Amino acid sequence: MTKLSRMLGATAILALSAGAAAAQEVTLLMHHFLPPVANAHKVMLQPWADRIAEQSDGRIAIEIAPAMAMGGKPGELYGQVRDGAADIVWTLLGYTPGVFPRTEVFELPLVHAGSATDTTVALNASLDLLAEDFSDVKVLFLHTHDGNLIHSGTKPVRTFEDAAGLKLRTPGRTGAWVIEAMGAEPVGLPVPALPEAMSKGVVDGALTTYEIVPALKLQELDKYVTELPGGDRFGAAVFMLAMNKDVYEGLPDDLKAVIDANAGVNVSAEIGAMWEGFEDSGVNALSAAGVETIILPEEEAAKFNAANEAVVQRWIDEVTAKGIDGAGLVEKARAAIAAAAAAR
Repeated sequence: MTKLSRMLGATAILALSAGAAAAQEVTLLMHHFLPPVANAHKVMLQPWADRIAEQSDGRIAIEIAPAMAMGGKPGELYGQVRDGAADIVWTLLGYTPGVFPRTEVFELPLVHAGSATDTTVALNASLDLLAEDFSDVKVLFLHTHDGNLIHSGTKPVRTFEDAAGLKLRTPGRTGAWVIEAMGAEPVGLPVPALPEAMSKGVVDGALTTYEIVPALKLQELDKYVTELPGGDRFGAAVFMLAMNKDVYEGLPDDLKAVIDANAGVNVSAEIGAMWEGFEDSGVNALSAAGVETIILPEEEAAKFNAANEAVVQRWIDEVTAKGIDGAGLVEKARAAIAAAAAAR
């Protein structure tokens, strides 16, 4: 962070460049919760920021503060960008439960089908459908990972009954329901806290991805990973790169155009494919450490999917009681994901 940035805080810095009054220069501060070694930082966010700088001919600079370096807790990131404490944040929607009720539909098991690309494309193609969730911020893009698996450092999950009683870190509200439906106990933790929680026995494991394994060194804590057959997953998490609305609206039109060219449907397929590729490093790390991967047989997968159907219905019932057409959203989300898959 530059001296000027620290002096002015996280308000976009606007200054006229020397000798060219028409060329406005902008420094934006981006905040997120993962360390700089994480794929999200080094492969997605930093290159995205560099591309903005290049395409704006250096008129937009984005300074990134990883690992909550600007202060606060991961659950405060949405409030920071909404209120202007940060210009841009990358965050997990599940860290602020209840704020994004419509978008949760894409987290549900049996809606998300195990492809980060398809669900990410569908999410960004559905922004008009989800707009009421994001009225207080400027969404740059939404994305998912490939989806959640059962990571265990204590006992294998080879049958539906094996999951009973496990304490599993949940990625969010809908993930907690998935864990409850399999007879396990959800424990809410930001993902950076997972290694310590596993090492101290606070949790047996987690509902999380392959992708996060190397960044958190889960290969040193996991003994077993359980996944559904055919690439299906136990739901997903939705992430958001968002910008403060006033900061975005304060940009000149040509700089807004640079941001827009690198947002939404313009980058969704690229971001989704990126997150599918991130899986490989986690799979390789677990394999090298001798962690056993268990692919459930079809008869056991059917038991988990019956529980997951109950999760989908629970979600529909809850949001419908709040005046949201839950069944309609499930239908439209599934159709959007299927359309994205068919277009590949």
